[in-house]
Amino acid sequence: MTPHSDPPSQDAALGRFLTLADTADVLNISASQAYALVRSGELPAIKVGGHGHWRVERSVLESYIDAKYEESRRMSLWQQSDYASLSEYSFGLRGVPRTTALD
Repeated sequence: MTPHSDPPSQDAALGRFLTLADTADVLNISASQAYALVRSGELPAIKVGGHGHWRVERSVLESYIDAKYEESRRMSLWQQSDYASLSEYSFGLRGVPRTTALD
């Protein structure tokens, strides 16, 4: 680093691959939750080294986060459309929907 250069960003300092602890920090979850995401296959990772330490590639983590945002966006849209159609129904005594046209 020269006297006139900026200090490296935290992202650059972490490198291409993240440990599960670093991954957990980024996602604001526990390390055991990060491990569960990896073990389930929901978050792709690789094992490296003699002891098989898990590493998550930074770009894979970013894609995972983007996919979760998209999933949330779609769920929100689906819920909005589902709630919009509820006005078409009235509920009977047992909570079973029936159309207002049959009332």
